[in-house]
Amino acid sequence: MSDKVHKPATRVVEAGRKKAWTSVPGNKGGVVSPPVWRASTHLYEDCEDLAAGRPNEDGHFYYGRRGGPTQWALADALTALETGADGTELFPSGVAAIACTLMAVLRPGDELLVTDNAYEPTRSIALSMLRQFGITAKPFDPLEPDGLASAITDTTRAVMLESPGSLTMEVCDIPALCDVARERGILSIIDNTWATALGFAALQHGCDISVMSLTKHVGGHSDVMMGSASAAKPVINRIRRQAQFMGQVVSPDDAALALRGLRSMQVRLERSTKTALELATWLETRAEVSAVLCPMLPGAPGHDLWRRDFKGGCGLFSIVLADGFDSAARARMIDALDLFGIGFSWGGFESLAIPFDPAPVHTLRPWPPGIDTGSGLGVRLSIGLEDAEDLIGDLAQGLDAMGAK
Repeated sequence: MSDKVHKPATRVVEAGRKKAWTSVPGNKGGVVSPPVWRASTHLYEDCEDLAAGRPNEDGHFYYGRRGGPTQWALADALTALETGADGTELFPSGVAAIACTLMAVLRPGDELLVTDNAYEPTRSIALSMLRQFGITAKPFDPLEPDGLASAITDTTRAVMLESPGSLTMEVCDIPALCDVARERGILSIIDNTWATALGFAALQHGCDISVMSLTKHVGGHSDVMMGSASAAKPVINRIRRQAQFMGQVVSPDDAALALRGLRSMQVRLERSTKTALELATWLETRAEVSAVLCPMLPGAPGHDLWRRDFKGGCGLFSIVLADGFDSAARARMIDALDLFGIGFSWGGFESLAIPFDPAPVHTLRPWPPGIDTGSGLGVRLSIGLEDAEDLIGDLAQGLDAMGAK
């Protein structure tokens, strides 16, 4: 493989395919993708080799808990996509990646500031689990960088970001928030699952750690669960040590599935983004919808920041039902859908719809400012790879099923 730095679309295809992982030493040729190396036990040449030990880095056989060529190939590919990162650590799920990363950078007595519109499990980890370890956490409004500055205390050590925000899709000024944190010597962590490194270069925009649920776009086929954390040294070394302390490891079979999904991720993102914009534009015309929360849509909340900072999007966005509809009407809409499944995940090849109410999981600001909150009832849509016209027809019958206001 060449050392030349290629464009992201090329890196998606080329990264993580070192000859050491795709060929047999001494033999000509090789295979396209790293094979699945299943191994709990790694062997040493002799006692002298054993005594010398192995560096605690990917690419060095030691023991299955530190991974093997299949896991290393995936980590290497993800690192290549995250400009500014020196390494990537893999986890059995996105939640595991978030929890372990926070445990790696926080200590008893520290404080974490968590964006108010974070993924609900992130909030639970921050506001509940971390308390067991003497770590406090409090939410902050991500739409007010000055508010972040005033929320920082002498014990604040990290800020947890997410953009767009979970469910309500606010886009915040990540560079400004990271500048505030960096000026105070505080680490910035972002859940970058929505855009991935292809759509948002997290470290280049000031974040210290980029966390993703690989279950979503990277896997892409709704058949694998995995998470990752990417960062520069020495931060990634702290995360690696914490992961090893906690015995975090992913199976080589799952790593192979994630690698397979990664190769087509860009084209899937482009397709789902295009379809999502078509659906979002159409939904704006429907009387049953008071607001479409899709930052890729011109005029939507956060669109200007999205255009400034992001190079791409995805198929995940939300709508708010108009005033006059209740939760029973919302259930009728979702139940009437044929092409949209009902499920918590997203980022796969299939479309999904799920109801949500932000008030129970947002503390400071339930909805983005400047929108018509209508009934206060939301529906999150994950747009897959189906035909846009078919999806519009399916949504039309769903909205019709709600009945007149």
